[in-house]
Amino acid sequence: MFSKIKHLKDLRTKGKHLQSALAGETVTKERKGITLVMDGNQVVKSLTIPPAMAAGEISAILPTLFNDTNDQVKKVMAQKIQSMGGLPNINP
Repeated sequence: MFSKIKHLKDLRTKGKHLQSALAGETVTKERKGITLVMDGNQVVKSLTIPPAMAAGEISAILPTLFNDTNDQVKKVMAQKIQSMGGLPNINP
């Protein structure tokens, strides 16, 4: 039982370390003048929209821009996890 508790504590520590490492990674995507920056924890850090852009154009661009940025962040996350030794076995 104590080995399982220790294992869970180790997983939590590794998870926090990974979360901190991912926070330092950023992905920037630009589409038609709109720029989105998202960190490795999938948190939007900034969104820049040209002031003269029409609302209809913005609403047409944003979904694809967010999805593309999120997909790239997932790739960065996978690479970071792999470089840190992968995911530990959670079923000891």
